[in-house]
Amino acid sequence: MPLAVGAVGGVGRVYGQEVLVWWCVVFGGIAVVGYGASLAGVTRGRRAVRVLGRMVEFDVPVHGGSEGNGIPVVVSFQDPSTGEEFTLPYEGRSGDLVETAWKGREIGIRYRPGRPEEFAVTHDLSYGRYGVCLPNLAVLLVYAALVTSAALTSGYPWALLGVGVPWTVATMIAFHREVLVTRRRVAELTAAPTVPGRIVAVTKSVHTDDDGTFVAFNPVVTFTTREDTAVTGFCPFDLVDPSRSRGRDVTVHYLPTDPAVFTLDLAHNRRDLRSTVRFDGSLLLAGVAAVVVGVLQL
Repeated sequence: MPLAVGAVGGVGRVYGQEVLVWWCVVFGGIAVVGYGASLAGVTRGRRAVRVLGRMVEFDVPVHGGSEGNGIPVVVSFQDPSTGEEFTLPYEGRSGDLVETAWKGREIGIRYRPGRPEEFAVTHDLSYGRYGVCLPNLAVLLVYAALVTSAALTSGYPWALLGVGVPWTVATMIAFHREVLVTRRRVAELTAAPTVPGRIVAVTKSVHTDDDGTFVAFNPVVTFTTREDTAVTGFCPFDLVDPSRSRGRDVTVHYLPTDPAVFTLDLAHNRRDLRSTVRFDGSLLLAGVAAVVVGVLQL
């Protein structure tokens, strides 16, 4: 009986290895084709036109309406291929949401060649520029197959190392970057000037899952900076009793160099820093634990 069980297990491993080989061939081919298309400049990301535009008008979201479309704005930009100027409305249906707006604010614009009227707003003009999201995912799936193959042939410690080492490196880099950025942001806002603001509308987002329907309220604040810039934006965190916050006067801390960075509660930003440290730190510890266990079990 043990011999029969061992034979069945061996057949299973052989079959599993064959599946993994084909897995690597298929997704490796997808990666090669994807990277080749990017180098040839034929991916959607490489072909897209990317320019800087400016907000020329904006409106306050409808009180009680949906947050899903962000702040409605009118943007102006120039098509570099024709030199033609476009001034068009945007409501966030096809790109990034506009969550903070003021007249003259620069904003990224992306559209297909020859289709400027179908533009989308992007907060990062470089994101997706090379169109390699799919081949990058294919490479990740190939790596997962290689780790699985190592586990089948050499034991689970190699799976722990195969997952733990890149996980630890990636989370260490992310931990350092996120904590540094969040700490700098807290320091900047603590030293930032303050101005009076007012909650002028409260939008809502309705989410439905297996536990029922959940409604999130999203207050919209307006304030005028000391540089005389009128700003409208969604509050970056929940207020006390947000559904009834319309008309409430608040104090706004903002960065003069970028009014899109503001807060109504410095204590919340400090709590956010502590939450970031705890969350990223737990992910880092999980990776380190996997590596340590894998090394000890070799």
